[in-house]
Amino acid sequence: MEMPKEADFFSLIPNSTSKGGKADKLNECLEGKMMGNNCHFLFFRWEKPGHSPIFGYDFWYQPRHKTMISSSFGAPTAFTQGFHLQHVAEGLYGRYLHVYSWPDGELKQTLDLGGTGFMPLEIRFLHDPSKDTGYVRCALTSNIVRFFKTEDGSWSHQVAISVKPLKVQNWILRELPGFITDILISLDDRFLYFANWLHGDIRQYNIEDPRNPVLVGQVWVGGLIQKGSPLAAMTEDGKTWQSDVLEIQGHRLRGGPQMIQLSLDGKRLYVTNSVFSTMDQQFYPELVEKGSHMLQIDIDTEKGGLKINPNFFVDFGAEPDGPCLAHEMRYPGGDCSSDIWI
Repeated sequence: MEMPKEADFFSLIPNSTSKGGKADKLNECLEGKMMGNNCHFLFFRWEKPGHSPIFGYDFWYQPRHKTMISSSFGAPTAFTQGFHLQHVAEGLYGRYLHVYSWPDGELKQTLDLGGTGFMPLEIRFLHDPSKDTGYVRCALTSNIVRFFKTEDGSWSHQVAISVKPLKVQNWILRELPGFITDILISLDDRFLYFANWLHGDIRQYNIEDPRNPVLVGQVWVGGLIQKGSPLAAMTEDGKTWQSDVLEIQGHRLRGGPQMIQLSLDGKRLYVTNSVFSTMDQQFYPELVEKGSHMLQIDIDTEKGGLKINPNFFVDFGAEPDGPCLAHEMRYPGGDCSSDIWI
């Protein structure tokens, strides 16, 4: 096999991994500079030459529709410095979905999500392989966008859920965005879950009608406006309020809900609280100092509803080598955020 030249590799900061056809392993990489002589892994480009996006992040493919869709976070030169609004104006964060032919790797269409879709991250098709619709979470604008195939075979999109910013006191801005940091769909395609990292809540929506999600569950597990925080949210009539967050086994919950993972039976949702160390330090410095934790949320799978399990608490601040920042969770044999049916 002829090896590509070093200049053919732009493999800085790999993110999402999934199995492709014939057990090929696919890995989505974010835009970045060359790794040079310190590169330890070689990633062959799956997409055809000239069909690469500016930014990458996550992807999902639906084989029966011969389609793969990828998202676009932003430039590592921006987010590794923490979050700064000027980087959005400078075009260093994405707002596009990229539609590829599967398994050929030809870029067929680019969906511009516009001002409602900055920082599109996790892609989630419905698990039913016959379905031609799914969702992507847009972190910065705090929207869940539904994408779908149209009658002419092209793909389109619409905002399905919007999390309104909260008016707040004692913060750098007058409004606090939810900043949606993860999204997943239950294996039976009935429920959609997502986390608002800055607000501090996890939400559950019934999506049996994919075009009209219905909120059926919500629980507060941290955030910038929990009781004891210097920040307070304001109602329309000027009154202030803060969220009630339970202490678990004597621990005050740090940070906000970030990555989530659902048990295969859909009854237990696990949640961590670290996004990226520079952003953690910027918004939740206590998280970096004391470490992450993992929680279990018990779910009503009949009518909907979320409740913190008081008997489950994993403290990554108590690690032998010092506090750790916990990010993503995976089941060894497959899970709701990786299983794809043919």
